[in-house]
Amino acid sequence: MPDQQPSDDALLSSLAARDLGALAALYDRYGRLAYSLAYRILGESEGAEDVVQDAFLSAWRGAPGYRRERGNPRAWLLSIVHHRAVDILRRKTTFRPAPLEVAELQPGDEDTALAAEKNVEGRTVRAALEALPQAQRRTIELAYFGGYTHVELSELMGVPLGTVKGRMRIGLQKMRRALERSR
Repeated sequence: MPDQQPSDDALLSSLAARDLGALAALYDRYGRLAYSLAYRILGESEGAEDVVQDAFLSAWRGAPGYRRERGNPRAWLLSIVHHRAVDILRRKTTFRPAPLEVAELQPGDEDTALAAEKNVEGRTVRAALEALPQAQRRTIELAYFGGYTHVELSELMGVPLGTVKGRMRIGLQKMRRALERSR
């Protein structure tokens, strides 16, 4: 008879009790998936490895605060990986001033009105997105800005595929209505 593997919940309880074996078991179970997610976001191997190591260390530290009602252990771990990877990506793409020569090559003032209009439209879209309930907003952000498919979102968020599609549809409908009201 094959050995019965402990459930994710049991592993997280052991992790909260500072059982290093539980950390190793979770890593064996989700390390490759965590690496794949980090690599997909960062596009580089070394950074993805660092993110995974940092995420599992964070899981070790945060295990006592884990609450099942907020999501399953797999989704919790992957959300830590996702947030760490996005943080690194944001740090890499911080503002760097352009040399004066590059600024001189930019289009003249005739494009300022168009740029201002796009800026207002972007702010309006962000406001409509921020007004959504958290679950709908997160689903839309991950799909459109993170590039996740519905199936990937279902796995990442630990919810059924139909829930992902419903959140997406309802959230986009709410955004459409908000944008129509703002015109």
